[in-house]
Amino acid sequence: MAPTLNIVGAGHVGRALGRLFATRGVFAVQDVLTRSGGSAQAAAAFIGAGRSVDAIVALRPASVWMLAVSDDRIAEVAQQLAASVAMKDAVVFHCSGAKASAELEALRAAGAFVASVHPVRSFADPAQVAAAFDGTFCGVEGDGQALALLVPAFEAIGARVVPIDASAKTVYHAASVFASNYLTTVLDAALRAYQAAGIPAAAARELARPLATETLANVFRLGPEMALSGPIARGDTATVARQQAALSAWDPATGTLYEALASATRTLARRKHGEQT
Repeated sequence: MAPTLNIVGAGHVGRALGRLFATRGVFAVQDVLTRSGGSAQAAAAFIGAGRSVDAIVALRPASVWMLAVSDDRIAEVAQQLAASVAMKDAVVFHCSGAKASAELEALRAAGAFVASVHPVRSFADPAQVAAAFDGTFCGVEGDGQALALLVPAFEAIGARVVPIDASAKTVYHAASVFASNYLTTVLDAALRAYQAAGIPAAAARELARPLATETLANVFRLGPEMALSGPIARGDTATVARQQAALSAWDPATGTLYEALASATRTLARRKHGEQT
């Protein structure tokens, strides 16, 4: 018999993972709780298993609990569960990339084994994620007893599990922000600068595309030091100074961004030249 699983917070992440666990027979989805009874029913229908409930007191004891609630509600929900449901020897995990398993301390104190498992991908389309989850990296940390069950469970739905340091969880999550959100911000600065030079938006995207895609390919093939090119890597300080002045005159916020990135890039360039000597 597969261990029973209760899902608290069945938004995009909870629905996608719930469907995967159910369809692959890893866990027997038992109870599904969301902010409203209607959304819980919709979530259970999407998952294809489980009973929708409308209150924590209606949840039955389970072997495994997945908390897929928003980051700022994890500790609150953990406290509510600890006060309402028998948790001794249960495994409880949350899916936040920003918060560590310590957010579940109330449940640990109630006798549960706790962990966090963070799938590193977008869940904008739960159906698409559930259909193509194989190969997804998941950062994990927590109690050994919890991970002993969760690691093979996530591997069974196709995850590539990576242990992380719980004390550095916020830095770990910031890494994803750099790799995704801030990359978008930098590219936006590039596109706006092209347009400031008179290039239409559509053409600006086509100009930036090969630079961005080839640079990304080089970073992942060679590493950031070897992939770095441009005026700072060449030591062309005069060009950097002219660009800084021009950007600051055009758009002060973009000039500030360029200045911050130039400082970080000088550090990267020193690493690059240190490897070559």
